[in-house]
Amino acid sequence: MLRETRVKNGNLKGLPGNDPRVTVYKGIPFAAPPLGDLRWHKPEPAPDWEGTLNAYTFGPISMQDRPGVGDDIYCREWHVDKDIPMDEDCLYLNVWTPAMSTKDRLPVLVWYFGGAFQWGYTAEMEFNGERLARRGIIVVSVNYRLQAFGFLAHPGLTAADPGSPANFGLLDQQAGLKWVYENIEAFGGDPKNITVAGQSAGGGSVLNQICDPENYGMIKGAVVLSGMIRFPGDDILTPASLEKACEKGEDFLRYLGASSINEARSIDKVRIRDAYGEYVKDNPRFAPVLDKTHYRYDPYECFMNNKRADIPVITGYTPDEFVIGGVNRVKESVHNAVKGALAAGGDPEIYVYEFAPTIPGPDDPGVFHSSDLWFWFETLNMCWRPFGGAHFELARRMCDCFADFVKYHTPNPPQRPKDDPQYWHPACENSLNIMQFKC
Repeated sequence: MLRETRVKNGNLKGLPGNDPRVTVYKGIPFAAPPLGDLRWHKPEPAPDWEGTLNAYTFGPISMQDRPGVGDDIYCREWHVDKDIPMDEDCLYLNVWTPAMSTKDRLPVLVWYFGGAFQWGYTAEMEFNGERLARRGIIVVSVNYRLQAFGFLAHPGLTAADPGSPANFGLLDQQAGLKWVYENIEAFGGDPKNITVAGQSAGGGSVLNQICDPENYGMIKGAVVLSGMIRFPGDDILTPASLEKACEKGEDFLRYLGASSINEARSIDKVRIRDAYGEYVKDNPRFAPVLDKTHYRYDPYECFMNNKRADIPVITGYTPDEFVIGGVNRVKESVHNAVKGALAAGGDPEIYVYEFAPTIPGPDDPGVFHSSDLWFWFETLNMCWRPFGGAHFELARRMCDCFADFVKYHTPNPPQRPKDDPQYWHPACENSLNIMQFKC
């Protein structure tokens, strides 16, 4: 097994997973710590290290509200550890590899977590990449900055660096992708076969990344799970203009009592986090914006008009997420985006799903937003819910589809005939051919 390797920054040592056929490397720095003058700055290259880095534990989670202290469904589901380490020094990634040597050239999945660009982290237990890796792919999860740390815009930042004035969280994701492209051979991976995937805001992140021409040559497939979301009016997935975002940033600095970006960079990270938590009680949250450089266009509209990387995509929804006035806004958004892309005449195949099993539990949760994560990663054994055999079989099937898409750029293995009931047909003008995941 590939328990030790060398990347551009130095030597690494990993550990066997629960399945010893998989090696896990956790907490690998892919960029310099975004501290001091690098707060609200594009990610810079990670420094080299001496000796061998023992990549045994996840890096700190991004600055955010303390997980595990509420009683909402997400705290019950996976944000369970209130003592999980948190720091502004958070730009780390993790690798699950089944490779036997650096020559294996295995396909690669790069995962971006969701959480409305406000919360989330790679250490969430449902994101354990081991079951996917056992199917012959390498899984990489990338951390990124959140909230005010990741998405503040301000005229002072624009003046200092007009090429990267905002969207630091998205730039972190891109830096992680570039790091994977440059280093994944060290883990037995193929840099020419990388799929990016994410759920909710992670799916929205994927849309942003596949719409940036700078990434086109690095990405061969994309998976957008419940991440095509368009509400009436403004929301965090409808990017604001840089000018409007800068006005919000100026207002936030006044709220902090800082007269400049340099002064704000000297303020303690916890104070900024807590002040942001109070500020957004009466003001919009910070999220991706149209920065005029890297992320110049609304990614949802780019997808609809096929102004994106020319790659196949999986996308879909659950029936009980963001239902407003009787309308499932994610379902509506997915259908409209896919129909628009088909009408625009794009060649890449688009595969659409609906995740609609019964989710058990005394809270009668319905098929809530994010409930499918346990299934795509086949991590049901970590969940407290009384899942039965049919759920585990569905998870096996969905995890197969996920891994097959990473390997073949279609969720169908080469040996599956098109008349098989489980053959997942791509959307076409006559039908979206929605794959139903039920049990």
